[in-house]
Amino acid sequence: MKERIYLDNSATTPVDAAVLEAMLPALGDIFGNASSIHLFGQEARTVVEEARGAVALLIGADTREVVFTSGGTESDNWALWGVLRGGRRPGNHVVTTRIEHPAVLATCEAMEKAGADVTPVPVDASGRVDPGAVAAAVREETVLISVMHSNNETGIVQPVAEIAEIARKRGVPLHTDAVQSAGKIPVDVRELGVDLLSLSAHKIHGPKGVGALWIRKGTPIAPFLTGGAQERRRRAGTENVPAIAGFGVAARLAAERLPEMGGRVAALRDRFEQGALERIAGGRVNGLGPRLPNITNLSFERLEGEAAVIALDLEGVAASTGSACSSGSLEPSHVLRGMGLRPEVVQGSLRFSLSRQNTEEEIDRALDILGKVVGRLRTLSRGSRG
Repeated sequence: MKERIYLDNSATTPVDAAVLEAMLPALGDIFGNASSIHLFGQEARTVVEEARGAVALLIGADTREVVFTSGGTESDNWALWGVLRGGRRPGNHVVTTRIEHPAVLATCEAMEKAGADVTPVPVDASGRVDPGAVAAAVREETVLISVMHSNNETGIVQPVAEIAEIARKRGVPLHTDAVQSAGKIPVDVRELGVDLLSLSAHKIHGPKGVGALWIRKGTPIAPFLTGGAQERRRRAGTENVPAIAGFGVAARLAAERLPEMGGRVAALRDRFEQGALERIAGGRVNGLGPRLPNITNLSFERLEGEAAVIALDLEGVAASTGSACSSGSLEPSHVLRGMGLRPEVVQGSLRFSLSRQNTEEEIDRALDILGKVVGRLRTLSRGSRG
């Protein structure tokens, strides 16, 4: 049997061998509590701070502004709830978009139940939000704007820097979820002009269960977890030293490999995308414009996406119909619906997401399998209607 082909790297990525190697000492000899002042604790503290420096370097940040979390979901939750509860601006209004990750949208729903007012701004047919629409949604009582840096289903990069100018003029903090974009395209918090930025290690070949929230100095935000004095009293709880060590190495490697993402990986994505459209009739790309180099979202006429994902898996190809955090939901993609796509287009959508570990040979085999799967499912569909 030929090796399986993994094209679902937006859901998670395989842990890099160098990352695993860096984690092992923190699971063995370096076992101290990073808050302890003795040698065992300070050895662990050194590991944490070295990793913090690597994560800060990945996003052009001051090391002291990086706070480790349990992942992107916690970082998003903390950014939204923390500013709402700890902000200096009076009000309870939050502006976001209709295509955010569930970690933001579900948090906004919870905030609304708690009495907050949320305005979800629409996007255009390409999946891009209009900065002017964000500006129009801001009110006197707006306390936060949250717009993702790039979309996890289509890869479309949002005009965050333009939105940051609007937010700055209005005196409103801006949060961006950069979980998908960091390590795929250059991300610099100073150039973006944001106040808070979410990260996750497992999207860049790091371990699951660790992430970070970058908080610009002076941004008013309440702690999300209270207890001890860890993370400069901003996030209580004993640090997960092994995971943080892995995150640091993953961040360093991601920064070094950015040219490869924009070159070889982007070329593989284009090869797959063009090959699929040439071989399979009735196909289209969902979301064209500035986008991440590793994601393509394709729809095919007369295809049921969930059935195609299962059929592809049986043939050895891992793909998805959208966000892994929405997996198991019977609801069609809120991202594609938010772009105004027809129900049949949404229903027939598939997301393929690559990493530096993919090869041309894998891409060509995946194309052969995709063509076979789509043809078979269409034949079965015609038979069931007949």
